Amino acid sequence: MSTKSKLIIGILGAAAAGVVIGLLVAPEKGADMRKKIRKTAGDWADSLGHLWTRGKEYASAGAENAKNKASQNS
Repeated sequence: MSTKSKLIIGILGAAAAGVVIGLLVAPEKGADMRKKIRKTAGDWADSLGHLWTRGKEYASAGAENAKNKASQNS
């Protein structure tokens, strides 16, 4: 894993922790808080799913480009 990947994962982890802590210390009813946490978690899951899909597409395209360049140089 590259340094850039580790940095991005660290930033995302810190942001997620900050959101959870912020939600937990907010003065709201328990039921409202659970709904908000559920919605936020769902939103994050959707975002990560889209990010994962884009990453796979990017990696696939990069592998295809490398394969084409290798065949051109042979």
